[in-house]
Amino acid sequence: MAAFATVANLVARWRPLTTDEQAQATILLDDASAIVRAECPTVDALIAAATLDPAVVLLVVCGMVKRAMLANATGEGVSAEQQTAGPFAQSLTFVNPMGNVYLTKQDRRLLGFGGQRAFTIDTAPLGSGVTTVGAGYPWDVM
Repeated sequence: MAAFATVANLVARWRPLTTDEQAQATILLDDASAIVRAECPTVDALIAAATLDPAVVLLVVCGMVKRAMLANATGEGVSAEQQTAGPFAQSLTFVNPMGNVYLTKQDRRLLGFGGQRAFTIDTAPLGSGVTTVGAGYPWDVM
């Protein structure tokens, strides 16, 4: 399947890329799109039904790729930095040190897949007559 975003979309939202970075971005855009489809399986159907704005998916995918590419750049993607003048110490903490492509909680919420869901499981023994769960649930054993 096609990626949700192109290198031109990424460049428009971030910065110009070198030829090598463009090649890497193309691969990462495909990876990010695959991750979105794996974690949000109905995303294509939602876009087709005009329930989900394709611009939101494009924004999420570009953000995923930008996070991954920032990890490879010097000084970018740092979440914390500490410097000491004497006796000369410096410390950096990277947000994404491995350069992974991933969805954040905000990404999932934007796609409509980040909400929490509640459910109940009937723990009463079978045949006890104390049950609140109806037939047809996967955990019902009859």
